[in-house]
Amino acid sequence: MNIASCPITYYGQKYDRVYIEQIELGNFGTQSILAIKTYSGYTHVDVEADAQVNGLTVSKQKFQTAETNKGVITDVSGCRLSGVVYKTNTTARDPNTCSTVTCDVSGVARAVSDCGPMERCQGDGSCVWNTMCTVIGSTVIDFVGGTHSVPDRCGYTLMRSTPILGFQVLGVFQERRRQDVSFLDRVILQLDEADVQISLEQGSRVRVNNKVLMLNTTAQVVHGVELTKDQTGVTAKISASNYTVSVLFDGTTSLIHMKGPSGAPMHGLCGHSSRTLSEEKASEHSASGCEIQYDDDADSTINCNATTEWCNLLKQAPFTACNLHIDPEPFISACTQTLCKYPAVDGLKCQFLEAYARACSHHSNIRMEGWRSKSSCSDFRQDLCQDQFCSAHEFCGEKSKGGEARCLCRASFASKYKSTSTFGEPTICTQKSASVTLAKCLLEDKGIDYSVLHLNDQACKGEMDNLTHMVTFSFNSSNTCGTVVMSNNSQIIYKNTIVTRNSSMFGLINRHSPVHIDFSCFYSQPDVKSLGITLKHSSVIQQISSGEWNYSLTMKAYTSPDRMQAIQSNSDIALDEKIWVELKTDGLDGKMVVIVTDSCWATNQPSPSGSLRYDLIINGCPNPADQTVKVEGNGQETSNYFSFNTFQFSGKTGDVYLHCKVELCVRQSNSCIPRCSHGERRRRSVMSKYKDENPAFINLAWTY
Repeated sequence: MNIASCPITYYGQKYDRVYIEQIELGNFGTQSILAIKTYSGYTHVDVEADAQVNGLTVSKQKFQTAETNKGVITDVSGCRLSGVVYKTNTTARDPNTCSTVTCDVSGVARAVSDCGPMERCQGDGSCVWNTMCTVIGSTVIDFVGGTHSVPDRCGYTLMRSTPILGFQVLGVFQERRRQDVSFLDRVILQLDEADVQISLEQGSRVRVNNKVLMLNTTAQVVHGVELTKDQTGVTAKISASNYTVSVLFDGTTSLIHMKGPSGAPMHGLCGHSSRTLSEEKASEHSASGCEIQYDDDADSTINCNATTEWCNLLKQAPFTACNLHIDPEPFISACTQTLCKYPAVDGLKCQFLEAYARACSHHSNIRMEGWRSKSSCSDFRQDLCQDQFCSAHEFCGEKSKGGEARCLCRASFASKYKSTSTFGEPTICTQKSASVTLAKCLLEDKGIDYSVLHLNDQACKGEMDNLTHMVTFSFNSSNTCGTVVMSNNSQIIYKNTIVTRNSSMFGLINRHSPVHIDFSCFYSQPDVKSLGITLKHSSVIQQISSGEWNYSLTMKAYTSPDRMQAIQSNSDIALDEKIWVELKTDGLDGKMVVIVTDSCWATNQPSPSGSLRYDLIINGCPNPADQTVKVEGNGQETSNYFSFNTFQFSGKTGDVYLHCKVELCVRQSNSCIPRCSHGERRRRSVMSKYKDENPAFINLAWTY
């Protein structure tokens, strides 16, 4: 064939004649043929056919010219796999993929990887560990793509490494808005030999053996663990025995990436083992009762069909670029399992897509550009809760959809208060103070800002504990904060109110709901009944419980007015001898309350209502018919005393029982002091409004 008009230059040599008459390629399903026929003027003794695909030689065949002059047909069937072509009925090993490829007679190629499920080819025929475990929501996607669902709020071993002795990774799960859905709350790196625990927590907070470690983008090495912090969260990396383990935690999702020589066994939920979930439970990091499972009411706002469609975006572009490297099905399963039960708030929908994209980037260095915009996750912020510290009963979430982050109450914590429509703990009353503690997250759930609240006295504001985020309002006898003291027939009540700051202080507008929360403490009027104690015992004491305030009432008898020497069992008390009886309380706030001895009388029986009765004190004043009776300090303090000469009932022998009725009185000027007419030795009618239906009766007895 004369091609002088279009010569061919080959390795510097120009050719203007070709002696090939005919070349044909034929394809018949999975088989192919090559047909060659040369002109008779072809002078070379042979013809060499070089078959190439994408510039690479697949096969070479050499034919004698005597054959090609007549025409030859040869089989050039083969297989193509990952851009590489193989001849039929051959087996070859591909070091680039660490696999053995077989091309059968039918032209079908099959590759068997020499690497295990947790290994990756180095590109030189060798396999190494390069595997990823992802924990998102309550799902653990292990190193081989299996899934484990954590149904409770306990701690579990995620990874226990044999190559790095004494090293393990644990995960502690907690509930958020629902009690029946758990989320990874913190990740703990445990180094047994150094007795060190590094805890990666919410808000990118890191604690080493319970001590907070301040981190930034500059790496810090702590006990051989490299720690860094950026907008994606906190990463901890440890290397030993040619193995490297990196753990990333962003407050919701954790990626555990391990590289190193192949063949090492792995344990924990991330490992490929036959151990059950309960066997991997970490008791040391599991709170009491964490295993209790709940079944909250279904959320009627959730459309599971729409959720499933959303989660299946992981099988669409641009995620398909990674599907051959990381199976999307476990991520889809975790996504649907969570979002068909838990509301799609706090950026949760996008977090599942983010977890898959991040796993692809870490494991296979595949970046799926534009996935955020194509899946409407452009506004998703990984660092929404970074540096946001929440207490143990809180978690970080969105204040409102697309809004700022704040600490929200965990469902289990909130449930015990919401059922009673309260904001916190019951009032605590002590001897001279009272306090009420409210949960900041419960207040904020109702749009209440604790910083604008105060007691009756505007200077008395709530104090927030920076660790627990509980807000305490309190008052005491030194600073009453506007406490109002009241009394009724049976109680002395201390009452204060938590209110919102005066609206005039907010300016033209305000966004704070009005608040009015009353809390109070009270003393019950003493209620001691029928205690018959012989005088030879020096005193009688009765504990009195008053709501949350407790106090005691004591009655003692003495032989001298200084009340220093109490009557003992061996004391010799003669008839008509003067004795002094002291009534004393312990536990009352003397600045606010005093005691009044309303009446004392004697009977010949243990019962205060015995058939024979002799009055010593009537209406707080001495009996005018008995000149031996004197009353001192009545209604002035939290104790008082009186004196009289001993006696016995005429014509009677045996015991004489002394009974006293004691009342509490709110200190208001001198209104609690009985006003007795010394002439008539009678008390005018005062304190009737404090009359107690259940006063204290406290008794002594003596025998002649």
